[in-house]
Amino acid sequence: MLDDILKYTFLISLLTGMVRMAVPILLAAEGELIAERSGVLNLGVEGTMLIGAIASFLGTYYTKSLLMGVLWGILAGGLLSAVMAFVVTTLKADQIITGLTINIFSAGIALYMFRTAFTGVATQNLPTVTTFSKAPIPLLSKIPVLGTFVFSQHVLTYVAILLVFLIYLFLYHTKYGLILRSIGDNPRAVDMKGVNISLYKYSAVIFGGMMAGLGGTFLTLVIAGIYSPGIVAGRGWIALSLVILGNWNPFTILVSALLFGFLDTFQLQIQAIGINFPYQILVALPYLLTIIVLVIGRRKSGAPLLAGRPYSREES
Repeated sequence: MLDDILKYTFLISLLTGMVRMAVPILLAAEGELIAERSGVLNLGVEGTMLIGAIASFLGTYYTKSLLMGVLWGILAGGLLSAVMAFVVTTLKADQIITGLTINIFSAGIALYMFRTAFTGVATQNLPTVTTFSKAPIPLLSKIPVLGTFVFSQHVLTYVAILLVFLIYLFLYHTKYGLILRSIGDNPRAVDMKGVNISLYKYSAVIFGGMMAGLGGTFLTLVIAGIYSPGIVAGRGWIALSLVILGNWNPFTILVSALLFGFLDTFQLQIQAIGINFPYQILVALPYLLTIIVLVIGRRKSGAPLLAGRPYSREES
């Protein structure tokens, strides 16, 4: 058993799968990070990923263009989150209820769109689309081991990793990032400076939705090549836990996403080679780690102080 796990092909497959499985939840988590930094807790990530998945699938299926599919997925996620932003920012509705409603609405509308586009389709004859091919980076992909699982990935994987660096630079090295973080902690003080709080919240939530839509797009156009109602499979909720586990920091969220990807791929791999091990333990482990981090590090948490609480100038 141990010999099978230590085989070079097993390890390379494990590491490659780790990166691939981490990307969709990484994209959604980084988007949620931006939304929460503005003080908006968007629990509709799961539904937004689902809308991105169906929109990207239909876009690719009808236009025969992967690029158009990606754009459809991003725009669909942004549009749905614009509704979320309007309800919680302008109408001051409860953010938790709104997010859960978004999830329910998304499940229904995604199924309706699929059934309308493809009548008479069952599980044995699901329509398919061409997926992205791997895009090895010249020279770097030739590096032993590292080049195989890091520099021989899909284009969207490179985009996801690049966005981690860009988000970090934006949050901690730009004036606008400082304002956004301040809004999540003390919107009253920022408002007194004449900053348009609503504009920042709208922008942050819509960006978060576009990232979640891109995460759903990755599932259909990179991993699966098909669409099914259960394709997201709880990854939106995982993304929410990643933000907590990563302590609201882009790079630690990346590490947390890789941990999820590793455990998810590992449990699939050991089942494939016939090892009898309760894989549910591996699946549950990151959630247990999240709880431990919350308990141990609650006083040092990087969470925005007012995330989930609507801001109203009249009530301040």
